Amino acid sequence: MTKEQNVEVIIQKQLAKLDRGIVATPASMNDLRAFARANGGNMDMLLVHQAMQYGMKIALQNIADDLGIELSK
Repeated sequence: MTKEQNVEVIIQKQLAKLDRGIVATPASMNDLRAFARANGGNMDMLLVHQAMQYGMKIALQNIADDLGIELSK
């Protein structure tokens, strides 16, 4: 396995973990903002967790883009 293939596998595994968590990873920034508006200050820890997961998702996608890796949706 080449280094590029190994990186692709690692990125795919990490993204899959975000989809399987107890807390849903927002699909978009709009989804995260909608949850923030709707929760009215309740469940702030959940909002923080969602924001961290969304940040990780964006970071992994950016790395994949920089490396020219096509991610399956």
